Amino acid sequence: MKKLILATAIAASFVTSFARADDDAPKPDNEVTYNAAVVSDYRYRGLTQSRFDPALQVGSDYTNNPTGLYAGTWLSTIKWIKDGVDTGTNGSSGKGPVEWDLYAGKRGDIGGGFTYDVGGLYYYYPDNNYATIANNANTFELYGQAGYGPAYLKYSQSLTTLFGTTNSKYSQYYDFGTSIDTFYGVALGLHVGHQTVRGNPNNLSYNDWKVALSKTFDDYAGITLSLAYVGTDLKNSADELTPVSDGAKNVGKNGLVFSISKTF
Repeated sequence: MKKLILATAIAASFVTSFARADDDAPKPDNEVTYNAAVVSDYRYRGLTQSRFDPALQVGSDYTNNPTGLYAGTWLSTIKWIKDGVDTGTNGSSGKGPVEWDLYAGKRGDIGGGFTYDVGGLYYYYPDNNYATIANNANTFELYGQAGYGPAYLKYSQSLTTLFGTTNSKYSQYYDFGTSIDTFYGVALGLHVGHQTVRGNPNNLSYNDWKVALSKTFDDYAGITLSLAYVGTDLKNSADELTPVSDGAKNVGKNGLVFSISKTF
């Protein structure tokens, strides 16, 4: 399936992060932060977007703290469109080396330790030509999330075809995760997800998971290091959701992902 192939963290593959601050210090009404990362493999919902190669990622976030309204943008290098279009059968060369995400929403406290987050996310692939083999790769999703303490449950639904997959409008993704402080400032992140793809001939769906350890080094410019084990229950090339040029890669195979990131 295409980009089914965030960090979001996510949004658990998005390195979409917000400024760290002293919990006791009052936050300004308006905050703007920036983030940058290098990852050994860009995985989204368990599937590689960079064909198991490193990726560069940058982003920026705006938050209005009194209202909980926020907006942001995030970019990453990718390879799946080039591999998907350049099949050697249609004579076309794949275009679309960048994923550009635009998102906005509202978050806040419900009370009793519960939180919410609702919004929309547009995945934009400038000048992509994925429509030569399927549909345009650009995708728009609405999402809603409920949280309690460090745990969250998130639901996303596409209002367009999903990353170019034919007849996939209204596909759904379920995401559950949590982050647990362990020792020496190391956080343990856990995530499981389930993707369903509506309307396609094979009724494709799969599960994905991630177990990650991360630590922020305040004494070293606030750099965060993370090591994650990521995987899916896709078994072989016949189960793949994204075409590849050699027709043999399992884009959701289990593997380790290392990242180094910083929020400004």
